[in-house]
Amino acid sequence: MTAEAPIAPALSHGRLIPVTVHFDDLDALGLLHNARYPLMVERAWAELWQEYGIHFAGDWVAAGDACNAVKELRITYEAPVTRPGTYAVHLWLERLGTTGLTYGFRFCSEDGAVTYAQGARVLVRLDPETMRPAPWSDAFRAAGRELLRSAD
Repeated sequence: MTAEAPIAPALSHGRLIPVTVHFDDLDALGLLHNARYPLMVERAWAELWQEYGIHFAGDWVAAGDACNAVKELRITYEAPVTRPGTYAVHLWLERLGTTGLTYGFRFCSEDGAVTYAQGARVLVRLDPETMRPAPWSDAFRAAGRELLRSAD
């Protein structure tokens, strides 16, 4: 007789991106350091946007939609991560405006069943020459619409 693996919850929105917690990501108490959560979320977003051809390669003028800045970050820690291994970040867009967006995230178990932290971040697209808000490109907006969370 074999034990059945728990069934992962189906995602109603967004994407689940695998991330790895390494031993040196843990603090002196053996917990994932609080500053590592946003870093791993950022890495997951970078991986996801790269799939759409959106990335920063060292040139802000050529960066296009990757030229953006964080306006706000909120995070709530729900349960401690106590060991290295594979986890996931659940990503989605809450709002896609002309020059800004709000995305939601959950740092979770690999299958998405357990939430360790959740939050939201507001980004503003910038013109690289003026550093003032600039509109997202049509290609970015099309990719972003695929990630929008519908009103439940």
